[in-house]
Amino acid sequence: MDIVINGQARSFEGDPEMPLLWYLRDELGLTGAKFGCGTGLCGACVVHIDGIASFSCVTPMSVAEGTEVVTIEGLSPDGTHPVQAAWRELNVAQCGYCQTGQIMQAAALLAATPDPTDEDIDAAMSQNICRCGTYPRIRAAIKRAAGQEVR
Repeated sequence: MDIVINGQARSFEGDPEMPLLWYLRDELGLTGAKFGCGTGLCGACVVHIDGIASFSCVTPMSVAEGTEVVTIEGLSPDGTHPVQAAWRELNVAQCGYCQTGQIMQAAALLAATPDPTDEDIDAAMSQNICRCGTYPRIRAAIKRAAGQEVR
């Protein structure tokens, strides 16, 4: 199977039902996407597949074949993506475990909806769980990344 990950062509010859998350973490050493629930309910494993925020823990390699995958490591190698910058500026992370998934979900939201409303943010981010409850800071960071005034 051929797949492009963070701009680099890769070839995979393993089990086509293996989750993309395990390929990224165990075979490529890209550990930004985290294992959380393993059922696509928490969002810790979010990556972009052809520009769409996707749960890598439930995406088999057979589905990822022929796609372009971007992980947090490829979103901005130097950490300057507007969402990453806003996350740092507003000190969003508490424990940090879910934050890569949150950032990837937010980046996909802003790529599709550059000037999101609160409702847009709530709808997009409802798929990502933060056990520390940093939701107000997450929303503020998304607004800052979108160039909106943050109160």
